[in-house]
Amino acid sequence: MNVLVAKTANDAERIAYTLIKERISGKHDFVLGLATGSTPVGMYQMFKQDALDCSHVTSVNLDEYIGLSPEHPQSYNRFMKDRLFDEVPFKQSHLPQGDAPDPQAEAARYEDLVRKLGVDLQLLGIGENGHIAFNEPGTALDAKTHVTELTESTREANRRFFDRLEDVPTHAITMGLDTIMNAREIVLVATGERKAEAVQHMIESVPTVDWPATILQAHPGVTVVLDGAAASRCAESLQARGQEAATRFFTIRD
Repeated sequence: MNVLVAKTANDAERIAYTLIKERISGKHDFVLGLATGSTPVGMYQMFKQDALDCSHVTSVNLDEYIGLSPEHPQSYNRFMKDRLFDEVPFKQSHLPQGDAPDPQAEAARYEDLVRKLGVDLQLLGIGENGHIAFNEPGTALDAKTHVTELTESTREANRRFFDRLEDVPTHAITMGLDTIMNAREIVLVATGERKAEAVQHMIESVPTVDWPATILQAHPGVTVVLDGAAASRCAESLQARGQEAATRFFTIRD
């Protein structure tokens, strides 16, 4: 696990975007795993500002709420269209179908699709309870794409996107931890003090279902990009491992 610590959240986003841009530009047919939520929004803005050519890129998203149609204003399908796809065309874009009549069958279909495509790089965020995608604490480390019930803390964290907590869906279809681990490369971005405890466990704890992101320690190609606040609880362990500041390796441009 390579950990890069930037001075600011914007710098962390720029570093992650630069990594993704380099990988996309270096391969003719590329499969990029995308995420939703607040973490990737700044990076998607950089995609648009640069008019990044993604015409050779196929995207697969991590998850989707169950019960929301693709046109629903709070669906992840709509999130991706509004924040990226409408301005940056991709070769193909795939998300789970949240309003599928049989969510279990849809999860199996999506698992098969992702496996057949083969993800070159997966972008991740991390929840305050250590979840990645919607793999909540207690999720089996070998889980495939599945239907999951969202914890109250996750629903509360996502409440800001809805009018009321009651409107936040209770279930989702999500790539499983094993599905995510099959990506050739993973870039995880975390910023802000609220993520510090989860980041500390991800880096310092042994792999455990109590903190799902700890499984990433077993992946050979993980880059974690943090700002100072997110790294604040693991500064000593990073120093002991000889990690350097990310700004020594990247030129940060406004």
